[in-house]
Amino acid sequence: MDLPKGKKHVGCKWVFTLKYKADGTLEKYKARLVAKGFTQVYGEDYTETFTPVAKLNTIRILLSSAVNLDWDRHQLDVKNDFLNGELKEEVYMKLPLGFPGKKANQVYKLKRSLYGLKQSPRAWFERFTRVLKRHGYTQGQSDHTLFFKHHKGKMVVLAVYVDDIVLTGDDKVEINQIKGALTREFQVKDLEEMKYFLGMEVARSKGKIYIS
Repeated sequence: MDLPKGKKHVGCKWVFTLKYKADGTLEKYKARLVAKGFTQVYGEDYTETFTPVAKLNTIRILLSSAVNLDWDRHQLDVKNDFLNGELKEEVYMKLPLGFPGKKANQVYKLKRSLYGLKQSPRAWFERFTRVLKRHGYTQGQSDHTLFFKHHKGKMVVLAVYVDDIVLTGDDKVEINQIKGALTREFQVKDLEEMKYFLGMEVARSKGKIYIS
């Protein structure tokens, strides 16, 4: 669209990276379009930027409780998490290289958040929270990244750190249901048994858990 009068736009750039497997071999080439959020102006194209992240103590207590209660620990990874956030503000972005517009003053009006925008983390977390609450989950008060659901005497607990999700509980039916719900809503990769989270390697034996 044409840039409205009195409005400014943010720039953008392509970022190219290589992703490697655990053995050091190349897994894939990655290309990402990133907005130059440092050119945004507070009050014009962004307001709130803060988003909570899981506290390390919360994760430790969650793992300890899961071991003592003999709960399975699942891990999920959300692909391109920031692209799922819905923008409340009017944000206009310059056209990227390789996609010329028909006119010199044409820009993109963003409906979803983009990597690099100041409000992207908050927009993503707000949408993620709405999805969980819609499925009957309650948000923790001492740690807002912790969600839980009681159903017929059983319980499921979920903690999220940006795009990494830990899921545990004794309600296997609900665990499979929320996995399916998140997969339908976002691009989610089920990593199954929790092995590596926030720089911690997690190993399990009978009645014990080892964190390195």
